[in-house]
Amino acid sequence: MLVVGLTGGIATGKSTVSSLLRGHGLPIVDADILARKVVEPGTPALAQIVRAFGPDVLRADGTLDRPRLGALVFADEGRRRVLNAIVHPAVRREMFWEVLRCWWRGERVCVLDVPLLIEGGLWKWVGKVVVVYCSAELQLQRLMKRDNSTREEASSRLNAQLPISEKVQYADLVIDNSGSLQDLERQVDQLVQRLEEDVGWAWRLSWLFPPWGVASAVWTLSWRALRRRSKAGAKKKSGKR
Repeated sequence: MLVVGLTGGIATGKSTVSSLLRGHGLPIVDADILARKVVEPGTPALAQIVRAFGPDVLRADGTLDRPRLGALVFADEGRRRVLNAIVHPAVRREMFWEVLRCWWRGERVCVLDVPLLIEGGLWKWVGKVVVVYCSAELQLQRLMKRDNSTREEASSRLNAQLPISEKVQYADLVIDNSGSLQDLERQVDQLVQRLEEDVGWAWRLSWLFPPWGVASAVWTLSWRALRRRSKAGAKKKSGKR
């Protein structure tokens, strides 16, 4: 099974691409949905959050008061790190089990929809990275229109993220969402076809004979790591010239 990491920047259209891929029958593991699931009442992560930030982060019905928690961690990097140290491992565990369920069902491709795929380092553990891209200016205009915000407010949100131009450097495949919806749909059709071709027949062997699947995954990740080191070395050499 080919595990694909899908990411992008705010207002680049990642969610639209994710929906289109789901329409093609590809299973989507949505990190945002899992992030809400792991902090539901009764979960270990929610109990840890209450211990770290106090009972005031809970609503009367026992659910997490996200706006209140967000206000606590927004301007405090230390508290934000504490929260991330609780939530991120829980989300990753859920993602692992979701991927395992996809493999168990015999899926050929599984897509991880992760906004912070690059920042969180998960890109190292997928077979392919797909980045949904548009220019920084178009991204800014879309964000202003979507949130009815000023240019300064939108710029502040964008500046808090890794620039989309840097995310593209990690991509195996790029979806350019600078045009119409029809153009985006055409690119997604091509992406699905490309992924199916890359999977080929080997997925059946991986499913029927799990040790082969494990060996194939290790080989793929090792090869990607080698390519990353080669690219990094080439950049360092070019930078010294």
